Amino acid sequence: MRYLDAADPLAVSAAAAVRLGDLDGVRRLLAGHPGLARVRLGEAGGVSRTLLHVLTDWPGHVPRGPALVRELVAAGAEVDARFAGPHAETPLTWAASCDDVPVLDALLDAGADVEATGAVIGGGTALSDACAFAQWDACHGGQSQAAAFLLERGGDLGWVGYDDLTPLDAARRAGADDLASWLAAHGARPGPRHPAG
Repeated sequence: MRYLDAADPLAVSAAAAVRLGDLDGVRRLLAGHPGLARVRLGEAGGVSRTLLHVLTDWPGHVPRGPALVRELVAAGAEVDARFAGPHAETPLTWAASCDDVPVLDALLDAGADVEATGAVIGGGTALSDACAFAQWDACHGGQSQAAAFLLERGGDLGWVGYDDLTPLDAARRAGADDLASWLAAHGARPGPRHPAG
């Protein structure tokens, strides 16, 4: 994977097109610069990220996000690429931290590993970040669902001590009325609604 300084005009243009959800602009850049989807955008101190990280960075919810995921992956983007810096999060983890369920779905459909570790919260999975950043309650107009969605797509709750039960069975055993109550009762505490990084 090659590196491109984040201040390079091509990096600036690509990151801007992704953040704006400019699907046609991203397509033109990918067609004109083969390998761009696999490039790491580097910053001082050895920090680097991919265009999928740009897409899933806080606050998420980029227009046409799922289509951008598909376009970048089709052009060679590594769906489980790691952020290089103070933590090693994947784009899936960042999307979970932002409660961007449509992008979570697109990443998982593209082969992202729901159990990839390296999250900013305790080095855990996307599910641990979704819980830590309180992405189970009514954040975005009552539609916040990242934790529940990741559970439905195969996320494991072993990190809260219920690895021998399905999430539904664990919630029922705990007598919780909903996922938020159950997660809160088993160590998942609401934190800030955005990731550090």
